[in-house]
Amino acid sequence: MVKFTQVPELSLSDYVHGDAAKRKEFQDALYEGFKYFGFIILRDHGISEDLLEQAYSLSETYFALPDEEKLKCDSGDGGQRGYTAFGREHAKDSTHADLKEFWHVGREFAAGDPLGKIYPANRWPDRPAEFRTTFLALYHALEEAGQVMLEALAPSLGLNEGYFHALAVNGNSILRLLHYPPVPDGVEPSVMRAAAHEDINLITLLVAASSSGLELLDCDGKWLPVEGSRNAVIVDAGDMLARICNDHIPATTHRVVNPLGGPNVSRYSMPFFMHPRSDAVLSCIEQCRDGTEQPDIKADDFLKQRLDEIGLAG
Repeated sequence: MVKFTQVPELSLSDYVHGDAAKRKEFQDALYEGFKYFGFIILRDHGISEDLLEQAYSLSETYFALPDEEKLKCDSGDGGQRGYTAFGREHAKDSTHADLKEFWHVGREFAAGDPLGKIYPANRWPDRPAEFRTTFLALYHALEEAGQVMLEALAPSLGLNEGYFHALAVNGNSILRLLHYPPVPDGVEPSVMRAAAHEDINLITLLVAASSSGLELLDCDGKWLPVEGSRNAVIVDAGDMLARICNDHIPATTHRVVNPLGGPNVSRYSMPFFMHPRSDAVLSCIEQCRDGTEQPDIKADDFLKQRLDEIGLAG
């Protein structure tokens, strides 16, 4: 295996627009980065910088609203759509709540669409203006990039390019708008903006945050900062992908640490959690079976199990 000293940064344009050699080089680098870190950094992803800047501006405006106004769109049990208040979610096995609040945007569907009976409906605030249109546009842009990433990854696992697309098309994916307020005075050192955890889903596409703080636990047991350039997308593997490939690609532990030595200001980020369809079965692929694989489970059952573990069960 290649020995990496930092998370590799790849250009999605090499895969989308490159020749056969460039595409293969991207696929190999993606696979090696995922195997080694469970993370890569993606540039030239095709998502409009204007859209990203607008999204950050609207997110900051929304989270500055009074708490009573934000709670009008409270996500309720399950936390899958709308607003989740500060201090409600905690990492698996953690006894302390994370220092964050967030908003969830899910798949939007027309009246009468059968998915409306399966997935929760989105909730939308009265303000700021353009919140709904902006974040639906970002949702679709990140989903499109995610599908390309899964297509590029599949052959390295001995799968056809459409394998993950079949799992994730019309999936229960979620765009999370995150706000980490300034850390309150007197907080215990063990309490973090986001305690050590793994993501639940297939892959996460995280638009580089407004400030630093993201760290991953590397294969040597050391915490490594993950820094992407402005408007880069940080991509990591989640528990569902790890389960499908029997941890051949790990769901890497990561966290968001409190600011140390720098200004204690708000931090904003926008992860897109790419999920399979709720009825998809998470089954270990044949080439990764060795007798240690976990049993098959429906994606929705796995999601509910993990939501319960982090305090968001419905």
